[in-house]
Formats: sequence, C-alpha cells, structure tokens
Amino acid sequence: MAKALISPLRRVRPASIRPEPLKPGDNLRGAALMCASMVAFTCNDAVVKFVSQDLPLYQVIALRGMVVMALIALLAQRQGGLRLRIDRTARRPMGLRLLGELGSTVLFLNALQHMAIGDLTAIMQALPLAVMLGAALFFGESLGWRRLTAVLVGMVGVLLILRPGTGAFGIWSLVALGAMLLVALRDLATRSFGAQVGSATIAFYAAAAVTAMGLALSLFQGWEAPSLRQLVLLGLSGLFLSVGYVTAVAAMRVGEISAVAPFRYTSLLAAIILGLLVFGEWPDAWTWAGSALVVGAGIYTIWRESRLGRRA
Repeated sequence: MAKALISPLRRVRPASIRPEPLKPGDNLRGAALMCASMVAFTCNDAVVKFVSQDLPLYQVIALRGMVVMALIALLAQRQGGLRLRIDRTARRPMGLRLLGELGSTVLFLNALQHMAIGDLTAIMQALPLAVMLGAALFFGESLGWRRLTAVLVGMVGVLLILRPGTGAFGIWSLVALGAMLLVALRDLATRSFGAQVGSATIAFYAAAAVTAMGLALSLFQGWEAPSLRQLVLLGLSGLFLSVGYVTAVAAMRVGEISAVAPFRYTSLLAAIILGLLVFGEWPDAWTWAGSALVVGAGIYTIWRESRLGRRA
C-alpha cells in the first residue's frame, strides 16, 4: 500500500534522517563545513557574474568546467581513483540528474548575468522546500500539514521576491525560478543512486556534461582571448566550485542534519555582502521580506524533521 502524500498523524522517522553516533564537536564542525560550502558556492557565482561581463558566458562555463574536472579527478585519485562505469540501474537516475544539472546551469548563469546576485540567491533558498515537496510527490514520503504549511509560506515568500504583475517582475525572474526547480530535479534524482555509485563519480559526470555543453554552445556564441587576470579568476571560480562541492558532502556526513542544514542559508548573507561590495547591489524591502519567509519556512521544516526523528 502506497504511503499517503499528506499524513496529519505522521509519526515515523523521515527517510532523510539516519541515526549516527555523534562525537563531541561534530555539530560545530558540520555547521562550519556548511558555511564554508555556501560561501564557496556564492563566491563562485560572484566570480562568474564578474568575468562573464567581458567574456562570452558559454566560454566561461567551458573553461571553468575544465578546472573543476581536473580538481575532482585529482581528489578522486587520492581516494582510490574515479570509477566511471555505472551499472544499468543507475543510468536513468544519472540521465535525470544530468538533465537537471545542465538545465539549471544554463538558466541560473543566464539569470545571474541579468539579476542582482542577492535576488537570485534569495529565490534559490526555496530549494529545500521544493525538494521536500518533490520527495512527497515522487517518492511517496509523507508530508504532514505543518510541513505543507511551511511549503506554502515559502511559496508566498518567493512570490514576494518575484512580485508578478509589478515592474520588478521580468523574464529573468521566471528563468531563476526554472533554475531552482531543475536543481530540485537534480537533487531528487541523486537520491535514487545506490551506494555503489560514488560521490566523486557523480560530480565528475556532472562537471564533464556541463563542460561539454559549454563547449558546444560556445561555438554559436564565439570565443574571445581571455586576459591573464580573467584566466586566474576562472581558475579561482573552479576552485571555489570544487571546494563548495567537497565541503557540502562533508557537512552532511558530520553532525545532525537538523543542526547543520540551517547554515545552508548563509549563502543568502554571502550573496548580499558580495553583491554590495562587488556590484553595488542592495536588495529592496520586498526581497528582504520574501527572503525572511523562505528562510523561516525552511528552518521550521528542518526543526520539524528533528522533532519527528527524536520521537521515532
């Protein structure tokens, strides 16, 4: 019998919570790793936004991707090497994940060129709520009325940021929303992999696919000779992206998810600071209000997961 989509009497441990023995300081280390991951990802976004003002976007994607592939391969080599062969059962999840990765990369980076980095990051903060709703729809996970309410509150927050029907709403707001939904598809597809598919393998396939896409699309957009400073910045972007990936994986393996996950929202603070310092951007009052609703709903959801885990 399939699980109910909405269960007001849910009293079971969510699938995302796994009991692991904690060591002293694990939660603090996990929180520090999550903060480092979010700051690294946001620094990567800022560098790409800055460099793509002068270089074609798809050339930037291709050059950055080469750096990321090399760094992931080096990291995997220290862990026993890449295992690129995947079995038949993992091919469909890999295809869906790559679809989400490619689509979200194109939409996100195009939106990043035309939107304030703080506004775009604020929209992306709805991702945990979208993943939770997708898990209920596609994996049959129960979704109690409190968490469903949190999803609805988060959606209201996104609408405040987007403000459809006003001058602040444009095509790039929809592009950003599409990027967030495709990242949710990517994350949901990742849950379907078995333990035999390593994290480095998944990351390498994603980096290789994005790099190949950048190379292919750059043929239509054209290439320009990058300066030494631009090459250094692209190398730095690839390093930030690789550090973000490694620390994100490590963060979710150290400490309790309920203690570590709320620090995901430090990316919004980092984006606002970088937007102000690098691009002179400052979010307006509506974006602040919407961000507060989205972040509040996400933190409540994590807190709720923690309570259900303790009851179980």
